[in-house]
Amino acid sequence: MVQPPEQCKPSAMRRKATHSRHRQAVVPVGEGGYAACDFRNEPRPTSMTATPFDDFRSLLAALPPADHAAGARVRALFAKAEKPKESLGRIEDIAAWIAAWSGRAPPAINRPLVAIFAGNHGAVRHGISPRPVAATANEVELCAAGGAAINQVCIANELGLKVFDLALDIPAGDITEEAALDERGCAATMAFGMEAVAGGADLLCLGDLGVGNSTIAAALCAALFGGEGTDWVGTGSGADAAMMARKAEVVDRALALHGQGLGDPLEVLRRVGGREFAAICGAILAARMEKIPVLLDGFVATAAAAVLYVANPGALDHCLLASLSPEPGHAKAAERLGLRPLLDFGISHGEGVGAALAAGIVKAAALTSSGMAMAVRL
Repeated sequence: MVQPPEQCKPSAMRRKATHSRHRQAVVPVGEGGYAACDFRNEPRPTSMTATPFDDFRSLLAALPPADHAAGARVRALFAKAEKPKESLGRIEDIAAWIAAWSGRAPPAINRPLVAIFAGNHGAVRHGISPRPVAATANEVELCAAGGAAINQVCIANELGLKVFDLALDIPAGDITEEAALDERGCAATMAFGMEAVAGGADLLCLGDLGVGNSTIAAALCAALFGGEGTDWVGTGSGADAAMMARKAEVVDRALALHGQGLGDPLEVLRRVGGREFAAICGAILAARMEKIPVLLDGFVATAAAAVLYVANPGALDHCLLASLSPEPGHAKAAERLGLRPLLDFGISHGEGVGAALAAGIVKAAALTSSGMAMAVRL
């Protein structure tokens, strides 16, 4: 696996996991029950590149391409199968996509993984969410205990699950008054996100947890694509009209404060993003380097992915959008990125639930391809 840059080691972050026969604890930290890793006291390295972001800029400039030959072989197998031409519709496209980005034809999904990144935000103090900031940690604990919606979907579709607590007791900076993260902290969190695939996976489903992070996603999209707060904010977890106005105001104040520094997408990420957004960016990059197809879930993951897209329009070619949330900004962002959702169930739950549901379709597409390939060979 491509190792994170040495200066980007995680600080004040934990991985949380439970262990069960359904592989909802694909974090081999300890045996049984509840486990965590704490990086608070890890020493700082003495050497580093010119700036913490340089390693990621280098990755973005040299992303590996798809294996188009593998994708073509899958399409050829479908063409030879005893069926009407392209009768399986998008299933054929998905199977070819898996083959192209995994390099295996016919494709196979044997180690699918859901990775959820949880972060908190200083901007929540402006009343942008009906939920208290403590709700993020409560949801992480519920996932760890096996009682969240994502746990059940992972059981149904036989998916592994990792939940990353990104220093929930240290919220990212209030973007109306300061940058969410400094450059070193943002790069470290991106590197930590890369660890999502460290244990091995052949399909990565990305989700999030974070009170107020739909407002942060709106700020990211406004900074990357233009517009004002009212163009990008939505009701989130149940905002009324007054709260919607506060959400838009937070976005507009952040754009005004950071305006001079928003020309670089990685600067946008650190200034108006947050830890879960940075970690998702790192996970997407690591998956690309390791030939792992990615499913993006919801507005937050899409906004994070948009940072990479603006840096390199080919950076998301190994990604599919799993689910479209009801947030109006999500549909706008997906259109900008050229992503068409696999599902449109009106899911705004978070936790990667939409991606976990879509993973069942992706697994079925891979099995359809491999099974029909065997029949063609016979």
